[in-house]
Amino acid sequence: MSASLIRAGIAALALLTSVAVPVANADSPERTAESTRVHYRTMEIEGVKVFYREAGAADAPVVVLLHGFPTSSNMFRNLIPSLATRYRVIAPDYPGFGQSDMPNRAEFAYTFAHYADITRTLLNRLNAQRYALYIMDYGAPVGLRLALAEPKKVSALVIQNGNAYEDGLKEFWDPIRAHWKLNSKETREALRSATTLDGVRWQYLNGVKDPSRVDPSTWLHDVALLQRPDNVEIQLDLFYDYRTNVELYPRFHQFFRDYQPPALIVWGRNDTIFPADGAKAYLRDLPKAELHLLDTGHFALEDQDVEITRLMLDFLGRTLER
Repeated sequence: MSASLIRAGIAALALLTSVAVPVANADSPERTAESTRVHYRTMEIEGVKVFYREAGAADAPVVVLLHGFPTSSNMFRNLIPSLATRYRVIAPDYPGFGQSDMPNRAEFAYTFAHYADITRTLLNRLNAQRYALYIMDYGAPVGLRLALAEPKKVSALVIQNGNAYEDGLKEFWDPIRAHWKLNSKETREALRSATTLDGVRWQYLNGVKDPSRVDPSTWLHDVALLQRPDNVEIQLDLFYDYRTNVELYPRFHQFFRDYQPPALIVWGRNDTIFPADGAKAYLRDLPKAELHLLDTGHFALEDQDVEITRLMLDFLGRTLER
């Protein structure tokens, strides 16, 4: 097959996946295809098998993708191949999420501090000495705890509907704040609806201009995993533990001020869970951050993947490849 035919085939594939990705430093089309191949791996940490997706050249700058609730690294399934043409991409599932093990609640601490520790161990064992962080929803407190522990390892931040300011905690959070205050059976039960099919579907579709752009398999995948015995109880434990992230907000802000990591903020401006005020608040401590408010909701990557990929490749190219 001629080189021109191979190039034409790759161009057609790019159109089919709806993301036109400029390829940098690729010796040949074959190398590009291999570098974007996603590997699905596990690593045992503290006796727990932690699942992660990995793609890209081993010597490329590292980009770590940290997922939110109630999803997993599956939310990055379309983004990873595009990033992997230039970067080494690592996307783990937290224990109790996705394809990672779900140890018994009596034997494993389901806390954000523990998730950060496990993620840090994973990255250290994978020899990720410096990395950009994509932080979304739960990924924000997990990633920013990593930054507090080893601030000089963070080369850049891509912040997508991942809150770190009281400005982003509006009326939606009132029942959760009530649970933080009382920690009663009644306040815990009031949060259970967020783990139902209707609750998960709402998270994906609320604020989305064209719901037909969102793949229904996303929420069906999440709900199937939530229906595992005791998984909803794990999620309710995490809702209560989220208060510890808010307590760390001042330390997160100090990290921003002290280290001024390059930051790209891509945020669904119609998000009810974390409203756009939470995105704008980052500019108080990161005045050079690039802010883009997109016409979508909480899971912005689902229907704005082309735009977010374009913004990321441009930002990371200017930030990590200098």
